[in-house]
Amino acid sequence: MKDNELVTWTQRYELGIPLIDQQHKQLVQLTNNLFLACLNGETTESFAQAVAEAVDYTKYHFNAEEKLLEQVRYPNIEAHKKEHRDFVNELAQAVQAFKDGKKFVPNNFARYLRDWILTHIAISDKIYADYIFNLKRQNLLQKAKRTAVATAGAFFARIHGYRHA
Repeated sequence: MKDNELVTWTQRYELGIPLIDQQHKQLVQLTNNLFLACLNGETTESFAQAVAEAVDYTKYHFNAEEKLLEQVRYPNIEAHKKEHRDFVNELAQAVQAFKDGKKFVPNNFARYLRDWILTHIAISDKIYADYIFNLKRQNLLQKAKRTAVATAGAFFARIHGYRHA
């Protein structure tokens, strides 16, 4: 890990879903940007801008992820959406407290963001990724079975003089 990074992206965080992995990498980069702003003693305005960018991108990512989960009919989608909503609400409260001038420790905020994102990826997102890959495996298995049945049917028809459609 570099001195100016709070977290370094590694393959162990990858789900194997390119779009989502790319978005997760961007979230890690935004977290590192917040951390860097803390280290550099950025002004309140520039830190607020970095926070706003992280919050906006987080919402964008959650929306994309939830659309994917809807498409694959993920059975635990409501619980996953609730995790997202709860996190966005936590972020919104922290941002509002910051705007209201309440005591706010930027470094702690960046670390909270890092911990939540990495835990969410490692647990909740890995579960839905496994679900999606199981769907793919089942589909491949079903295609293989159809091919085997068609092949066996053609063979049976050929040896018995039947026409196989």
